[in-house]
Amino acid sequence: MPPALRTDTAARLAVLAGVLLAVLLGLVPLGFGWRALASAMASYGAIALLVRLGLAEHAPHRRFGAANLLTLIRATFVALLIGVVADGRALSSGERWLLAAAGTAALALDGVDGWAARRSGLASRFGARFDMEVDALFVLTLAALAWQAGRAGAWVLLSGLMRYLYIAAGRLWPALATPLAPSLRRKTICVLQIAVLLAALAPAVGPGTAAALCLGGLLLLSYSFAADGLIQLGWSHGRGARNMPT
Repeated sequence: MPPALRTDTAARLAVLAGVLLAVLLGLVPLGFGWRALASAMASYGAIALLVRLGLAEHAPHRRFGAANLLTLIRATFVALLIGVVADGRALSSGERWLLAAAGTAALALDGVDGWAARRSGLASRFGARFDMEVDALFVLTLAALAWQAGRAGAWVLLSGLMRYLYIAAGRLWPALATPLAPSLRRKTICVLQIAVLLAALAPAVGPGTAAALCLGGLLLLSYSFAADGLIQLGWSHGRGARNMPT
């Protein structure tokens, strides 16, 4: 791995760690305690470690790149949400509006990072995997917030756990662990899932509507994972369809 890439990445990780800490300290007067602070910083530390361990797949690029920086900003926001979940206290209407608005901004960044990677010529396996894992953690954290806020039952956690259950299933059926081709259907449903969870957090959405939105998102996500499973197991469009884009 080029030393320039290590230095460039470390600088970005350090700057965003400082930003996250400053935001967390700003939340203390609002009633967020040490659990929120410790959980958010520990989560960010784990993300930073995984970024460092996976960086070899970004070679031969020498720069972290704007696209990965955008993904890292989203990951920093997810770490903040993990802190909110860990704090466990009921959120005010204003706090829920703020989280929904900030989450929408983070979701908008998700539509920019891929374009930025292609435009800069810094696309890599690392960037694609980083983006996917941040999306998965974003969904899990939002699902936990929706449940914690009473917007849906505990079943909403399945939305966030589904990817990790799918990975576990890949240990039993290795065909499920083989790489899939990029999929517009997969990406669209992921964005919709995040959008409905954010909408469910908004105070303007009633509890019944929030639960219905979460259920609809869960059903769409279940369909997407089922379709991927069928493709990987070779049950859709014949054995040769496993790596076809859908």
